[in-house]
Amino acid sequence: MITETPQYLGRQGADWWRGAVIYQIYPRSFQDANGDGIGDLQGVIDRLDYIASLNVDAIWLSPFFTSPMKDFGYDVSDYRGVDPMFGTLEDFDRLVEAAHARGLKVTIDQVLSHTSDQHAWFQVSRQSRDNPKADWYVWADPKPDGAPPTNWQAIFGGSAWQWDTRRCQYYLHNFLIEQPDLNFRNPEVVEAILGEVRFWLERGVDGFRLDAINFCTHGELKDNPPRDDVAEGFIGVRPDNPYGYQRHLYDKTQPENLAFLERLRALLDEYPGTTSVGEVGDDDSLGVMAAYTQGGNRLHMAYSFDLLGERHDPTFLHDMLTAMEARIGDGWPCWALGNHDVTRLATRWGVEGNAAALRLYMAFLLTQRGSVCLYQGEELGLTEAELTFDQLVDPAGITFWPAYKGRDGCRTPLPWQANALNGDFSPATPWLPVPDEHLDLAVDRQDSDPQSLLNAIRDLLAFRRDQPALVKGEIRYHPVRDEVLRLERSYRDQRLLVALNFADTPRELPAPRAARTLANAPALVNGRWQAGTLELPAYGIAIARCTIDSEEASWDD
Repeated sequence: MITETPQYLGRQGADWWRGAVIYQIYPRSFQDANGDGIGDLQGVIDRLDYIASLNVDAIWLSPFFTSPMKDFGYDVSDYRGVDPMFGTLEDFDRLVEAAHARGLKVTIDQVLSHTSDQHAWFQVSRQSRDNPKADWYVWADPKPDGAPPTNWQAIFGGSAWQWDTRRCQYYLHNFLIEQPDLNFRNPEVVEAILGEVRFWLERGVDGFRLDAINFCTHGELKDNPPRDDVAEGFIGVRPDNPYGYQRHLYDKTQPENLAFLERLRALLDEYPGTTSVGEVGDDDSLGVMAAYTQGGNRLHMAYSFDLLGERHDPTFLHDMLTAMEARIGDGWPCWALGNHDVTRLATRWGVEGNAAALRLYMAFLLTQRGSVCLYQGEELGLTEAELTFDQLVDPAGITFWPAYKGRDGCRTPLPWQANALNGDFSPATPWLPVPDEHLDLAVDRQDSDPQSLLNAIRDLLAFRRDQPALVKGEIRYHPVRDEVLRLERSYRDQRLLVALNFADTPRELPAPRAARTLANAPALVNGRWQAGTLELPAYGIAIARCTIDSEEASWDD
């Protein structure tokens, strides 16, 4: 339950991030404190006790920087400014202080690969071919027939090149036209970007979520070859989007990016206890996650879109995760089942209103090796909001409607009180509507219900933080059996067995005789271990302890 005195004081130490649970806040939709219909930093401060009550380790703030908001903050015009709609730098400083007082680390989004076209750097760069910042962005001459330099496609539709009449050249934009790509081959750009990161380190942030971090460097200006099939999985990358028709060999994920990540890590190492988590979207995202986190001199952790698609059968999950473990070595993954870019979990995986299945999916997420990002509203089981075309504000949804409805449906305001205007998000008309069906899932309604999904997740998070094997331990997967995903987690002298039933009917299977029920396990851990048998209800969850050296401690594969 929410209390005035936070229950969780957090984990300390330089490696707090290893196995941490990071709660993602989309500020526009979290809490409006000044009554303009848009969430703000003061609203986050006002709800920090709620976040602390979840038993998470940190928060991740989606962009709040100065921006023309063409892509809702992912088009930054001033890396060091807070956009007035969210508050001031002083508000941010108070937020950091208040979060730290509750044992919560603060990580912030950093969009390093590109800026807004309104950024002062780009305004200078586009003026001529010989000004001091002429080479700060990716400029290229047209082909002899006037066509763009390459066939590269932008994620939000159309060519990734935009003609500029001032320079009579094209500039690269992997996202919107208003988001020109910085030229990381220019040492001055790298130094400037590291300076922007240092600014926030000096203000006391504990880490950074790095948006589209594999887009920072481009390769040779050659055409990407076509794909044999259409790729899906990144923002708007679907059969209706030409971006998915190419193999992206030259426009992203270049080897030179590793050198930049090493520079970035060296900067973070000057501030002990800070961390980084990179977002990567690539055909071989698991390989990129491994390369970007191995060796201890690049990113601390990375996550991809492999768990953010529609496939979620246990065989797929088993195969993907075992492939990851086989490649990552000493690297460290970060996993998420939802975020501000993808359809809400309950809708995407077809379990709207199915609390048992949602408990299972959260248990799956929280028992994997790695850190975890939990998107606001997942603890409530929020569904994807159904919006009409005239309600959309996301440029991707507007461009690709109706085949792709964009990201607005997962960004609607968080419902705090079932019977309050706009769910107590704001007294004014919100920037996106609060769906009526979300009011039944409001925080106040679930907070007072001991059987709610919200309280189940709180209990699971509290349990997890006290299990070293689940936080930092090694992992071993066993073959999927009767739709049950089976794994082991071990750390020093603790060994845990985990079984997750993805079926909507009960399962019974052989189990190690040495398995012992955990006395402190939360109620959602409902599997029964007895006499070498495990009984799992539909969507059942089982966690048991087992001695490391027991002869009867192995799964029957």
